[in-house]
Amino acid sequence: MIEVEHLTRVFRTYRKKPGFWGGVRGLIRREFEEIRAADDISFRIGEGEFVGFLGPNGAGKTTTLKMLSGLIYPTSGSARVAGYDPTRRENAYRRIFALVLGQKNQLWWDLPAIESFHLLRAIYALPQDEFKTTLDELVALLDVGKKLNVMVRELSLGERMKMELIAALLHRPRVLFLDEPTIGLDVVSQKAVRHFLRDYNRRRRVTILLTSHYMADIKELCERVVVIDHGRKIYDGALDRLESSGGARRKTITFVPATTAGAGSFPDAWQSRYAATTRTEDGKFTLRVPAEHVVAVSQEILSTGPVADITIEEIPLEEVIAELFKAGK
Repeated sequence: MIEVEHLTRVFRTYRKKPGFWGGVRGLIRREFEEIRAADDISFRIGEGEFVGFLGPNGAGKTTTLKMLSGLIYPTSGSARVAGYDPTRRENAYRRIFALVLGQKNQLWWDLPAIESFHLLRAIYALPQDEFKTTLDELVALLDVGKKLNVMVRELSLGERMKMELIAALLHRPRVLFLDEPTIGLDVVSQKAVRHFLRDYNRRRRVTILLTSHYMADIKELCERVVVIDHGRKIYDGALDRLESSGGARRKTITFVPATTAGAGSFPDAWQSRYAATTRTEDGKFTLRVPAEHVVAVSQEILSTGPVADITIEEIPLEEVIAELFKAGK
C-alpha cells in the first residue's frame, strides 16, 4: 500500500549572524546551511498494517508524512501510496488518504463540529445516505453524539481530537497518516482514542502510519515500527524484536530491604554476583540483568536478607529506543 524508495528532503535555511551588523552583512552576503529532514528513507507497508513511525523531535517524521500526503515535494527519491504518486496531487489520490496532525485543526473553530462535517461531505461529494451511515458509525464508536452541536472551541482537547478523527474518516480513506493524535490528552482520552483506532483498523483494514512520543500508543497498537533519527532510518521491524534488541532480553529487578533486617544484611555497597547494583537514597536497590539470570538473582537477594518488596519488570521501551538513537549516532 505504501512504497517509499530513497526518499530525501533537504531544506536550505539562512544562517543569520547575531546583532545589527550581522543583519547588515546578511544583506550583502548570505550564508546558508542544508538540513536533511529525510535522508534516503526506504520502507514498504502492506494493506491493513498498523505501523509505528518513531524518532526524536526533529528526526523527520512529520516531513515524511507530509511528503506522503503531497504537501511538500521530496528533493530526491520516490513514494507511491495505493499506486498513486503523491507529488502529482491527483484528486483521486486525495480521496483515498487522510492526514491528522495532532497540533493542527481542520475543523472550523467557531462552528459546531457537525457544520464542518457537512462541509466535508460537500467537498468529497459524498452521497447523503453514505455520509449519514459513516457519521453515525463514527459518532457511536467515539461516543460524542451529545457534542456534535457544541462549538469546537468549547470542546475539551480529547473531544476535539475525536471530532478531528471523525472528520478525517468521513470519506472512508484506505490510508491514514496520524501525527501525534494523542498529544496533550489525559489518560482516559488517550485510552479511548487508542481503542477506537485499533477497532477501526480491524474493521476497515485501513493502512495506518502512526507517529507518537507516547510509547503506550505504540505498544498497544503497532506490531511493527520504523525508527528514524536525523532523517535516516535506523530500524524497521517487529516491535517485540526491537524491545529485545542489543542481545538477550533484559529485565529490571527492584527490591526494598525489610526494615526489620539485621544490621549488615544489605549494606549500602551490596552488589550482586550477576549484575551491577545501584542503591537510591530511599533505600531501593536496582539491578539490570539478562532474562536467564532473573531466577538466580532473585534467589541471591532472598538468601541475603528479608525484603519488604521486590518487583521484576521489562526495561521500558523508551529506554530501548533511546539506546538505539545513541547507537545510531
